[in-house]
Formats: sequence, C-alpha cells, structure tokens
Amino acid sequence: MIRSMTGFASGKGQHGPHSWTWELRSVNGKGLDMRLRVPDWLTGLEAALRAKLSKSLSRGNVTLSMRLSREDSAPDLVLNETAMNAALTALEQTEQMASSRGISLAPTRASDLLALKGMLDAGSDSDDPGPLVAHLAAEFDTLVSAFLDMRRAEGDALTTVLNTQLDQVATLTAKAAELAENRKDKMAEALRENLARVLDNSQGADPERVAQELAIIAVKADITEEIDRLAAHVTAARDLLGQNGAVGRKLDFLMQEFNREANTLCSKAQSSDLTAVGLELKAVIDQMREQVQNVE
Repeated sequence: MIRSMTGFASGKGQHGPHSWTWELRSVNGKGLDMRLRVPDWLTGLEAALRAKLSKSLSRGNVTLSMRLSREDSAPDLVLNETAMNAALTALEQTEQMASSRGISLAPTRASDLLALKGMLDAGSDSDDPGPLVAHLAAEFDTLVSAFLDMRRAEGDALTTVLNTQLDQVATLTAKAAELAENRKDKMAEALRENLARVLDNSQGADPERVAQELAIIAVKADITEEIDRLAAHVTAARDLLGQNGAVGRKLDFLMQEFNREANTLCSKAQSSDLTAVGLELKAVIDQMREQVQNVE
C-alpha cells in the first residue's frame, strides 16, 4: 500500500549517564531531503542515522531533532603523584632537621597529607563516544519503525480518499459518455443543416471538399477517445494505489493526464450539460492532485 510523506515519531532513552529525547518528522517534497541535528562530538552518529533513513525512505523533507544531556555526578578523585612526592620529601627533610635539634614531632598521618591543597585532582570528565553512538544507532531503529507506521497509516487514509475521488471521476466519465451518445443525433442534424447551408452559398465551391471539412469538424467534436482514456487512467490509478513502494511520482504524472483529458473534453463539449460535467471532472481531478502531492 502507499505511504504518505507526512509522518511524526518521538522517543527518549538513557545510556549510562546520558539521556536523550528525539523527534523525527517529515512533510512532502520532490525528493528526499534530510536534516539531522545531533551533537557534533558524537562522531559517526549522523552518518549512521542518514544511512538508515535512506534505506527506509524515498521522498519527503525529513527532520531529526535530538536533545542529549548528561547526569551530573561526583567526579573520581586521582592522586597527584608529583605533589605527594614533593610533600613526602619536605616531610622527610623536616623530620631530619627536627631530630638534629632534639625535637620530637608527632607522627604524620596519611589523611594529613591528602588534605593538603592540590594533592587530589578530579578525574577526567571526557567520554568515549563509541559506545553511546552504537547504542543510539540501535535505538534509532525503533524510532524509524514508529515513524514508518505513521506514514503507512496516513497512506491508508490517502488511499481511501483517492479511491473515493476515482469513483467520482468514473461516475462523471460515464455520465459524459451518456451525454455524448445522446447528442449524436442532434450533432448529425446540425452538420447536415450546416452542409446544406454552405452548399447553397458556396458559389462554385467543391461539394466534396466542403463535406470533408464538415467531417473533420465532426471528428474534432467526438470525445470517444477522451472518455476511453479517462476510464483507462482510473484503472491505472487504482493499480498504483494497490502497489507497495514509492508511486507518488507516477500518480502525479497520471493526474496531469487526467487533467489533459478533462480539458479536451470541455473544449469539445458543444453542450452546456457536457461542459458542466467536464468542469466537475476538472474540480475532482484538482482535488486528487492535492492529495497525490503527499504520496511518497
């Protein structure tokens, strides 16, 4: 079944100290245009997400917005070995000087040394983005799946609307065929009258040539081919609506053909009733074209 180019999905998750929310949305477009907003420091993430979207989508203006945050926590403490060595050296010199003067010092505890300024440093707060990128890429599959589900649901709704409009086109086409059949006798009589009038006033014109010209006029007023093509287009459109994959461009081209036949029918109508049917056809076809713009 067809899919709409309109879709939306959102999600959230957590991995280690990191948590995120993201939204994936799309609207109709002539091709596939993807705009992804992800943190730059997550090396390789954007390329991975683009590849996944490219495999799943054919058309649409797609936007991914992502917000990533990190939970604040107490940093790990790391011993400053340089500072400790300097402190121990100073402590050893102090004890030697005190001993040479007969001064006894109280035992030094480790906690005394660790309490000195600069003895403990906060651990590095940098992250290796690799595990987080891998986790996000895997989680993205769930988001894309929900996104595609919505596009399929929108496609089902579009199919219903388009089939209803195709029913209207088929009904109007049949009505136009009926009106065209009913006008045949009147048109034949009008042509005979025109032929007689022309021959009476032709003043030496070739009767066969005049008859040929009137026959050409009659052919140009015949809408049989337009009726047949409209019916064929209805069948082709229904077939496309039943296919899987991206058929939006084919449907859009078919709408142009629908419109061309409706315009020709109106130009050949020579009847107020048939003209009215032609105009109604054009209105329904225009409505279909608007819906088809959303088909992937």
